Amino acid sequence: MKQKFLVLGLLSLSIAAFAQQPNLNNSIKPIADSIDRPVDGYYKNNNILNRRVTPYANLREADVMYSKRVWREIDLREKANRIYSSPKGRLIDLFMDAVMAGELTAYDATPAPEKDDPNGDSFSTVLTPDQAMKKFADSVLVPVFDSVTGDQTGTIVKPGVFNPDSVLKFRIKEDWIFDKQRSVWEPRIIGIAPMVRLQVGGQVLDDQPAFWIYFPEARYILVTKEAINRTNDASGLSYDDIFMKRLFTSYIVKESNPDDLRIKDYADGIDRLYESERIKKELFNYEHDLWSY
Repeated sequence: MKQKFLVLGLLSLSIAAFAQQPNLNNSIKPIADSIDRPVDGYYKNNNILNRRVTPYANLREADVMYSKRVWREIDLREKANRIYSSPKGRLIDLFMDAVMAGELTAYDATPAPEKDDPNGDSFSTVLTPDQAMKKFADSVLVPVFDSVTGDQTGTIVKPGVFNPDSVLKFRIKEDWIFDKQRSVWEPRIIGIAPMVRLQVGGQVLDDQPAFWIYFPEARYILVTKEAINRTNDASGLSYDDIFMKRLFTSYIVKESNPDDLRIKDYADGIDRLYESERIKKELFNYEHDLWSY
C-alpha cells in the first residue's frame, strides 16, 4: 500500500513538473490556454504587486510649529538618479502609462492667476490624457499625396512621437514641516513634474514643467512599481519606497519667500549652487538647533 501511494505521488509530481516546463525540444506543439507560462526565475515576485500605501501620520494645523516650502530638481543624468531612467522601468513611462489609462490626473503647469495659481503648480487646471501627451510630442504636418497622380493634395496634422529619453529632469514641490506633537521634522512631497525643454524661434529656453502630478495620488501607482537596484535584484523597493526614503540627489531651485523669487532670479552661475546648498544647510540646522546635546 505504501509503495502504491509513493508511485502515485511521484507520478503526480512528474505531471505537475511537466506542465510547468517549457517545450524545450519542440516535440509537441504547446497550447497557450492549457500550459502556464514558465516562471522567469525560481520564485514568483508577487510581494511588490500586493503592496499597499503606508499613510502619513495624521497632521493637525495646530501642531505645525514651523513650515518651509521648497522646490527642487532631480537630474536623471547624475549617477545616483539613474534608477529613475532605467529602460526596465522609467519613472516617466510609469506616469504616462497611468495618465493615458486614466489612473492619474495631470494638471496644467501654465500659470493661471485667475484661478489663484500664479506659478502653475497649484493643481488648478486638469489636462486630458491627449493634452498631457502633447506637452512632450508636438504635432507635425504630414503631406497627403494623390494615389493616382502622386501629386500632393494637402496636409494633415498628426501627433509627434513621444521619446521618454528626452525627459532628463523632474521637479519636486515639497513642504518641510516640524510637528511639535510628534517632535518630528520631515519633508512631505506635494507634487512632481517632468521637465521639458522648449524652443521658441530657434532659441532654446530653460527646462519647464510639462505638467504636475499630485504626489499623494501618485503613491498608489508607484507603490506597486519596482525600482531597479544596481546592486541587488532582490531589494524589493518600489518607487514609493525610494521617494519616501529620499533615495535621490537634487538641488533646490526655489524656496518660499515674500517676493516669490526663484534662485536664478537673484543669483547667476556658480552662485546658484551656493545658494541651493545654503538653503539645504538651513533646513538641516533648523532641526539640529532645536535640541541640546
